[in-house]
Amino acid sequence: MRPKERRDSGQTDMFRARLDQIINMKHAMVRLSQAIDWSYLEQTFGVVYSDSAAGGQPPLPTRLMAGLAILKYMDNLSDEDLCERWVRDPYYQYFCGEEFFQHEAVFDRSSLTRWRQRMGEEKLGVLLQQSLGVAHKEGALATRDLQRVVIDTTVQSKNIAHPTDHRLLVRSIEKLVALADRQGVVLRQSYRRVAKLAAIKAGRYIHAKQFKRARREIKFLRTRLGRVIRDIRRKIDGNPGLESTFHDLLMLALKVRHQDHRQRGQKVYALHAPEVECIGKGKARTPYEFGCKVSVVTPVTKPKGGQFVLHTEAHHGNPFDGHTLAPVLRNLAERTGIALDRGHVDKGYKGHRYENKFKIWITGQARRVTKQIQREMKRRAAVEPVIGHVKAEHRMGRNYLHHRSGDRINAVLAAAGFNFHLLLRWFADLLCLFLGDLLLA
Repeated sequence: MRPKERRDSGQTDMFRARLDQIINMKHAMVRLSQAIDWSYLEQTFGVVYSDSAAGGQPPLPTRLMAGLAILKYMDNLSDEDLCERWVRDPYYQYFCGEEFFQHEAVFDRSSLTRWRQRMGEEKLGVLLQQSLGVAHKEGALATRDLQRVVIDTTVQSKNIAHPTDHRLLVRSIEKLVALADRQGVVLRQSYRRVAKLAAIKAGRYIHAKQFKRARREIKFLRTRLGRVIRDIRRKIDGNPGLESTFHDLLMLALKVRHQDHRQRGQKVYALHAPEVECIGKGKARTPYEFGCKVSVVTPVTKPKGGQFVLHTEAHHGNPFDGHTLAPVLRNLAERTGIALDRGHVDKGYKGHRYENKFKIWITGQARRVTKQIQREMKRRAAVEPVIGHVKAEHRMGRNYLHHRSGDRINAVLAAAGFNFHLLLRWFADLLCLFLGDLLLA
């Protein structure tokens, strides 16, 4: 069934305080909540629900869940911190559509997870689109700012430990043995104690640069993992239920056992997140990052409200930067409805083969460069601090959401949170200017 949306009744309650009577109605967050088209969001997100009056608890209101998603990424909060802060902050409650102050949360942290999974990347991209619409309507973003853009890529790291051979091997043994215990499969030997000791020795030998001894311990772990895999296969042979239960974990364990750092192609870097990729961006401080590649698009001009993120998209398979250019610009045009005039990229996009190559300008290019284009090319680096802020302050720096769908959702919501943060600052600056004019008058 569809969620029951809340509307302001205008009534008073003897035992509850109205939010509009206890907060400052000129506050920046109040003005931001009034500028967002919540009815459009309700219509867009309502498509995923059915009209049938099936049994069960009705879904939570769209404005509540969409508002929570915006606040979470705008203020860099975890689901638990968001639940706690929502109860004690009346401005948060007003932003999410509450009429009276609530002393208890009307949702829990799992509600946020289920709502994100239900909506997916495509529907949640409407929040990013809505942030740009509000910025355009309020004068913080002009149409010309959408026509000339900068495109760059970065790495969205996954929430995993730094992968090492001995750690992956011992974790594979522990997970297989734990699953066998839960399913009642009796193994000949678990190797938990000796595997843990061997992993500790391997780590100490590597730290002391005694690599021959470390390789001996890693070989020991590979042998024990192979014994556990073969033992489990013998015990579950002929039992379809157990075979399906162990299948995914056994396949991952086999990849971990046989993979080598010299081999090319996809490897397993985390058992709980096998989609993680190793990406090298040439940084001295972090030669390798583990996650997925993300494209970020910002204006090459100077919008009044700040450098908004116009589009963001996660790419899996560690593609060449030039191969991501065409789909990113196509999706940008679909989201904004404005055709691209010029796009500026760095030298990592050489050989991009974009269909209209005369609209793409690469750093260092000399042919056909006018004075205006030269000034714009100098502003290409403006995307770098934007990426830094989105990663450090809006949860793109470390992704805690599961699976590839979580990578795509986190990238979109981080960009939307960054834009709404700029809008909040825009409304606060307008209020200061208004109060300053009143004092001067």
